[in-house]
This record gives sequence, C-alpha cells and structure tokens, in this order.
Amino acid sequence: MISIVIMLVLFVALLSINIPIAFVLMAVTVIASYAAGYDQVLISVVSDMASGPDSFTLLAIPFFVLAGEFLGAGGQAKRLINFASGLVGRFPGGLGWVNTITCMLFGAISGSATAAVSSIGGTLIPEMKEKGYPKDFNIALTTCSATTGLLIPPSNVMIIFAVTMGGVSIDKLFIAGIGPGVLIGVMIMTLCYFLSLKNKQVIQQTIAEKATDPLWLSFLKALPSLALVVIVLGGIMSGQFTPTEASAVAVVWSYILAVWVYREVDWKETKAIFFRASKITSVILILVAASKAMSRFLTEEQIPQQFSEVLLGMSDNPIVILLTINVLLLVVGVFMDITPAILIFTPILAPTASHLGLDPIHFGIILIANLCIGLCTPPVGTCLFVGCSVGKGDILSVSKAMLPFYIAMIVGLLLITYIPAISLWLPNLIAK
Repeated sequence: MISIVIMLVLFVALLSINIPIAFVLMAVTVIASYAAGYDQVLISVVSDMASGPDSFTLLAIPFFVLAGEFLGAGGQAKRLINFASGLVGRFPGGLGWVNTITCMLFGAISGSATAAVSSIGGTLIPEMKEKGYPKDFNIALTTCSATTGLLIPPSNVMIIFAVTMGGVSIDKLFIAGIGPGVLIGVMIMTLCYFLSLKNKQVIQQTIAEKATDPLWLSFLKALPSLALVVIVLGGIMSGQFTPTEASAVAVVWSYILAVWVYREVDWKETKAIFFRASKITSVILILVAASKAMSRFLTEEQIPQQFSEVLLGMSDNPIVILLTINVLLLVVGVFMDITPAILIFTPILAPTASHLGLDPIHFGIILIANLCIGLCTPPVGTCLFVGCSVGKGDILSVSKAMLPFYIAMIVGLLLITYIPAISLWLPNLIAK
C-alpha cells in the first residue's frame, strides 16, 4: 500500500512540474518498485521497456504516422474541402457542415487529429469568419470535429489500445470505430445546424458561392485521397493484408499522391517529412516502453483487481458503473494526453470491463471516445491548443464556445456506451 501511495504522489508531483509523461512513468515505476521491496529493479524495468515496443503490430504506427505526414503536406486538405463544400455547402450552416465532414475525412485518412485541426483549420477558420461565423465558434467546431478521425480508421490510438489490451483484433476494432465516429460527427453537425439558424448572415452565405468546380469534378479530384481509406479497410476486411501491411501500403499510396500525382511535395521536402514522422514515432514508442514497465508493476501489485473491486463495490448496477468509468475517463482526459492515458488506464479498467461482460472491442471504443473529448479540454487538450494557435484565438473564450460541443460529444459518448450495437453491429455483420 505504501508503494501505491508513493506512486500516486510522485505521479501527480512530477506531472505538475511539466516533466514529460514518459519520464514520469519511468521514475515512478522505479521508485515504487524499490519501495515495494523488489530486487534488481533497474534490470527488470529496462527489460520490460525493451520488450514493450517489440511487437509486429506496433510496426503499423510509424507507417501510419509517415502516411499522415505525406497526406498533410500533399495538398489533400483543400481537395477534401472543395468536395465537402459542393456536397453540403448550400445547406443552412453549410460551411459548418463542410468543416465537420472535411475534418472527419482528413482525420480518418491521416490518422491524426492535430493534423486535421492544423490543415483544415488554416483554411476554413478564416473562411467561416468571413461568412459571419464567430471566430471562437469556428475554432471550437474545427477542434471537436477533428477528434472523430481517431475513431474512424485507420487510427494509431486503436493500435495502441489493441496491443495494450492484448487479444483484441485490430481488424474488428478498426471496423467498430466507423459507426461511433460517424455518430459523433453527426451530433456535431446537428448542433452546428441549430446554432447557425440564429445567424441570418450565416444562412444567407455559404462556401458554395465560391465553389469553382461542380460536385462530380471535386469528387474526382478528392477520390485518390478518399481511396486510401477504401484500400486500407478493404484490404483488411477482405483478408488481403494485415493492419501492419496495410500501413505500409498507406505509405506508398500517400507518397505517390503527394509527390507524383498532386506534386505538392518535392524531393527536398521528403527529408523533413521523414524527420517529423520519426520524432512522432519516437515519442509514441518511448511511451509504450515506459508504460510496459509500469503495467508489469501494477499487475504484480494487483492494482487493476483492487480498483475493479472498488468500482464494483460502489454499485451492482452496470449502468452506474459504466457512468462512473466515463466520468473517470473524462477527468483523466482533462489532465492527460490520449496515448499515455490509454497505456495506463486500459490495464486498470480491463478487469472491471470484463466483470461487466463488456466486449473488449466495445470497451476500447468507449475508452477512445472518452479520451478524444479530452483532446478538446484545457489545460492539456492538444487539439484545443493547436486550434487556438491556427485560428489565433484565446484559450478561455474558445473554451466557453466549446461548451455546447462538449454536451453534443458527451451525448454521443453515452449512446456509444449504452448501445453496444453502435460499435459492434458492423464487425458482427462482416463476421457473418
């Protein structure tokens, strides 16, 4: 018990002074292990960290990251915006719908919510302001919409969950995220529609007025980018290749689009793209390594089982327990980024989810949907900070504009939590 108290105190203290989370996990694990009386702590921790990233499945992460970097630099955003504007731009509040749909598409194609905020926000936030949408609203909408791409495959955080959870099919997890991702997007679009009805200038003006291409032509221009999702998911679902092999295919396809088809990236820029992808991958894999050591310590101390007993002791009603888990994860998302949160809390909450009879895939979708909301909340919300930087907004005022979007996303989260079919119907359908 003393070691657990030391772990919690150190964890909070080190995070509060802005120590990188990976180093926090390492330090806390080493000190707590010594406090618990374990022998050869450093050897054990180093061994666990070395074995953590040693997974063929995790090889998909650097490939998907690299593919996302090529897509972000390859001019995909403007083609997706043009296609979405022709599709829904003329509806009341249509520019808001264009923003949401484009963020969903780009986030799904690139696998990065922050890339979607940066790429889409740089174009649409000022465009929406010109059309009469309030700036804070524009930033809030872009920030929230971008997180849907982490639920719609391919998604790096899904790979991390599958590896951390163990025994979960990445194929089925990818497919299961489609319904929840679209649901959250529809919730945001519905809210955007009703908020836009209050602004006559917004109703009268839409981005479609500036659209130069007919819908069919804008679709053809965006089709090569959209085809990436079809290739990846189609190949996985048909059994042509594994998710790891699909990630390699994604790199080749995105490279061809960026360098040869759209010609937005020249040979000199590829070096910078590889460098950025390497930095992002390094951060992710260091987190995986550090969390592996902490996970081993938590397992030996039986922390997940004890935590499960506490949760189950609070109530025998599954609805109440699931609500408690959601509240816990929403709070965690406020103070911790999505990747370390998945690595830390997946093994802690897994026994409770198993006791409740939750399908592991459904549990994973609930976990990721919760933590996606955290990307939009201060003080750690990565997407929120990127959105404010791109849109030149104030964190406090944008956070106030976020409130109705938080509500819409939480309503979607509750539907995902209590209606398992939203996540499981498509994997079950394909399995048949």
